Amino acid sequence: MPNGTTSARSSSSSLITRLKARDTDAWRRLSHLYGPIVYGWLRRAGLQDGDAADVVQEVFLAIAQGIDAFRRDRPGDSFRGWLWTIARSKMHDHFRGRAGEPQAGGGTTFHQRVQQLPEQPDEQELAAETNALARRAMALIKTDFEETTWRAFWRTAVDGQTAQQVASELNINLASVYTAKSRVLARLRQELADPVE
Repeated sequence: MPNGTTSARSSSSSLITRLKARDTDAWRRLSHLYGPIVYGWLRRAGLQDGDAADVVQEVFLAIAQGIDAFRRDRPGDSFRGWLWTIARSKMHDHFRGRAGEPQAGGGTTFHQRVQQLPEQPDEQELAAETNALARRAMALIKTDFEETTWRAFWRTAVDGQTAQQVASELNINLASVYTAKSRVLARLRQELADPVE
């Protein structure tokens, strides 16, 4: 049972729906969840700390201006893919603005660096980002649940224990373990623009 620290509005619809409704808390959560991912992309592309922070702001401004156009019309469409496209575009803009500056180490210009960026992050990066994203989302929603509910979810979904083991450990019935896991996963899906399993 939620403990009341989160508004009904934030737990009743997906993050994307709340963003489109201009929900301030949803924008804060989006920044908390996805800001580190975008920042990591920019740093790996060769931007210095200050430049990366500036471009992150440009990316989130573009999201705010374009969120109403975001759709999942085709299989494979994802918020993170859309986010990568925006970030890549803002990197292009940044490097294009720096075209007249001295070359980076090794004779590689900023423009050449951005041309070498893949159309999407590689699978290994995506897996690491997904794990980090899920952990940040879980930290955000943990206080929305009673301790026993959260522990039942964590022990089954994260620690990999069987429902029977968790039921015995927490002194609850088996159905309660399944219900707890289901409720937390459903809430986690709502919190994320792109659900993780």
